Amino acid sequence: MQLYSNLRSKFPVFCYEYFDFQILENRIIMQFLFKTGNYEFKPNITLKLGRYAISELKKEEMEGLVFHIGMIELISYWKAVCSPVIHIKNYSLTPAQQQWWKKIYWKGLGEFFYQNGIENQQNNFVDFRFDDDAVPLFHFQYKKIQNEKKVIVPIGGGKDSVVTLERLRIEKEVIPFIINPRGATLDCAYEAGYKTEEDIVILEREIDPLLLMLNDQGFLNGHTPFSAMLAFYTLLVSYGVDTRKIALSNESSANEATIPETAINHQYSKSIEFEEDFRQYVFENMNDCSLYYSYLRPYSELQIAEMFARYKAYHPVFRSCNTGSKQNIWCCNCAKCLFAYIILSPFLSNEEMIAIFGEDLLNKEAMIPYFDQLTGLSSHKPFECVGTIDEVNEALRLCIERDTLQSLHLTSNTLDFPVAIAHKLLLERYQKLIMDNI
Repeated sequence: MQLYSNLRSKFPVFCYEYFDFQILENRIIMQFLFKTGNYEFKPNITLKLGRYAISELKKEEMEGLVFHIGMIELISYWKAVCSPVIHIKNYSLTPAQQQWWKKIYWKGLGEFFYQNGIENQQNNFVDFRFDDDAVPLFHFQYKKIQNEKKVIVPIGGGKDSVVTLERLRIEKEVIPFIINPRGATLDCAYEAGYKTEEDIVILEREIDPLLLMLNDQGFLNGHTPFSAMLAFYTLLVSYGVDTRKIALSNESSANEATIPETAINHQYSKSIEFEEDFRQYVFENMNDCSLYYSYLRPYSELQIAEMFARYKAYHPVFRSCNTGSKQNIWCCNCAKCLFAYIILSPFLSNEEMIAIFGEDLLNKEAMIPYFDQLTGLSSHKPFECVGTIDEVNEALRLCIERDTLQSLHLTSNTLDFPVAIAHKLLLERYQKLIMDNI
C-alpha cells in the first residue's frame, strides 16, 4: 500500500498520447504511445488477417476500433504506477462511458489490487482528464457487420475452445483467431484442419520492454483482464474479415468469485457480467458493430470436459497450463494442471490421463495445497481459470464411482485400504470433504 501511494504521488498523471495504424495488404499494424513522468511506452501490435481479409479496409471505419484497443491496452502500463489521473489526448468520454471504463479497470484489476495489498474504492481510484477541444467518441464511424455466414472462434489451446470450434463448425465456417501463437494453439488449429498460418487470423502482440524493466525494478505488477483485451481485438477482426459473430469459450463457472463473498474474480473478464456489459457498450457506443458472446456459457466445466473427452485427436496436443505454455508442456506442478486432470478424470481412463499429463496428478503429494484450494478446503480458490468448487467436488465424486476405484470399497469411516496408495491424495481429501460436510 505504501508503494502504491508513493507511485501515485510520483506519477500523478498517465497519458494516452495517441494511436496510429497502417493497412498493408492483409495486415493491420497498430502503434500506441502512453506516457507518465519520463517514461514512454510504445507497444506495437500486428493483426494478420490471412486469407480472410476483405478487399477494402476503410481507415475511417477502423479508427474507433483501434482507439478502444488502446483504452484496454493501457491498463497493462498504467498498473505499474497506478496514476490517479488518466489523461486521454484528443478524445473525450461521456460520464456514462467514464463509469463503464472505471468499472472494467476496477473489477478487471481486482486480483491485482488484492495481491498487492492495495485498499481503495471504485469511485476514487482513478479519474479521467480531457483537453478542452477533445472530440467525443461519437465522432468515430463504425460499420455494422451483417454477414453471419461464418463465425470467429478465438483458440487458446485448451479444451474449451476445441469444444466450441468442433461444435460450431458443424453449422458454419469457423475463422480461427489466435493471439501470439504458441505450440498448443497452433497444434489445435492444425488438428482442426487449418494447415497454414494463412488459414488462421493471428495477432502478434508485443509488450514494451520498458514495462518489463520496471517490473524488475520493483514497480507494481500483477494480473490484468486479458479476456477484455481479447474482446476489443475481436471487434477489429470482425471488421477485417466481415464476420459479425464472435464466439468465445467462457463457461458458467467463470462467474464464481476467486475470493469468497467478494467481487474479486480472476476470471472477471470471462464472466457473464463482463460479457453483458461489453455487448451493451458496443450496442450503445459502437453502432452494434459485431456480436460478441460465449458459446459455452450454458455449460458447466464437467459438461465441457465430457464433450472434450470425445475429441481424442486433440488429447496429445491441447494444453491448459500457463506455467508450461512457453515450452508447450504440462508442468504438472500448478493448480491449472490439477484442475484439468480432475475435471477430465471421470471421462477418461487412468491410462489415458497419464498418457496426456505424463504422471498421475491424483497421487502427487506436492499437489495437496492446490487440491485444497480447488475443493474449498482453503480460504480461497487459486488465481487461475478453473471451475467452481462444486464442479471439482462433483468430478471427484464421479471418480470415486468409477469401476477402477470402486474396487477399493470406500466407506465413510475408514481410510485403511490395502491399495489406498493408488489414489491416496484423492481418497483422503475427498473423504475429508465428506466428514466436514463441505
